[in-house]
Amino acid sequence: MTIDPTVSEWLNLFGRWFHVFAGILWVGTTYFFTWLDGRFTAEEKSAAQENTAGQVWMVHSGGFYVVEKRKTPSQRELHWFRWEAALTWISGMLLLTIVYYLGGALIDRDVRDISVGAATAIGLGLLVVSWFAYDFLSRSPLGRNEMVFALVSYILLVCVAYGLTHVMSGRAAYIHVGAMLGTLMAANVWLRILPAQRQLIAATKEGKQPDAALAARAKLRSKHNTYMVVPVVFTMISNHFPVATYGDRYHWAILAVLILVGWGAAMLIRRA
Repeated sequence: MTIDPTVSEWLNLFGRWFHVFAGILWVGTTYFFTWLDGRFTAEEKSAAQENTAGQVWMVHSGGFYVVEKRKTPSQRELHWFRWEAALTWISGMLLLTIVYYLGGALIDRDVRDISVGAATAIGLGLLVVSWFAYDFLSRSPLGRNEMVFALVSYILLVCVAYGLTHVMSGRAAYIHVGAMLGTLMAANVWLRILPAQRQLIAATKEGKQPDAALAARAKLRSKHNTYMVVPVVFTMISNHFPVATYGDRYHWAILAVLILVGWGAAMLIRRA
């Protein structure tokens, strides 16, 4: 099944604009709160020594803002940040379908003589299997050691990149690595972070002590997202650089190196 080229281009244009805009909102929110949490960690240490309330002061657009961190929610309206993640993932899946599953960019006969249906099944299967594998590793004792977890995750990512580049077209392999990471990020938000937040809120309303371990696990998943998003953005724009990336003979190795570069960039951004 294929889509009329004119219809495909309009769908591609709208989907790509929507995907990029939603992604900007999601990534911006994620990094802002990560930065804010880091600032509060430093402020709380200083406030404990000075016996004052920990606050973060900011200036933007001619206004001054002060933020305080609370351990429990008040009765006022609580603002949630969730739809940016959902809309980014949905629009990304729409683009994946239009460009690759229905658009003819999924397979390369010189790489592997495989049907579009089989390649589609591999791509979609990867998104499902990767979540269960990542979630299992995150919740296992291995996930408590960040360095070991990062090393194992990186090895698995390289294996996925190598495998996909020997099954699909190089361009499709790159974007499926990005789609996999984007799926993990969205699933983190909807299946781990939001449920944890709801449980914490429910506990406070019932007068119970919120589970600190639950909050820590949610924060860790958010931290994972800040590292995954940089390689995701790279794979989104990699189709503009075919010679240097997916078109190269060692495309999987280039992607592996750029994932490391992305993680290094994320580390610098988190500390900025």
